[in-house]
Amino acid sequence: QVQLVESGGGLVQAGGSLRLSCAASGRTFSSYAMGWFRQAPGKAREFVTAITWSGSGTSYADSVKGRFTISRDNAKNTVYLQMDSLKPEDTGLYYCAAGTRTVATPRQYDYWGQGTQVTVSS
Repeated sequence: QVQLVESGGGLVQAGGSLRLSCAASGRTFSSYAMGWFRQAPGKAREFVTAITWSGSGTSYADSVKGRFTISRDNAKNTVYLQMDSLKPEDTGLYYCAAGTRTVATPRQYDYWGQGTQVTVSS
């Protein structure tokens, strides 16, 4: 069992930066791939980025490539999402998730946090 708690969301102007954190409980955190997803009002949950259990592999949605960076610290049971050059279309509720593979499909992930809100003003 893994419990996930996101933090770091907030209101930022376009062009600004935020760093999200996802703290995990449980001794098996380092065995899971981790993903970040987001959901805007009235829209489906969409893949943002994912990282392998070791941190050696990452994948990104085309919409965030070059602006967002995912990383993890297995000693701290934490995964991070550094978001730079934010745009209004990045607004949404950001969730972290734990699974066995770095895939873009939400249903492939086993555990989810409650989400943290990111709002980017124009």
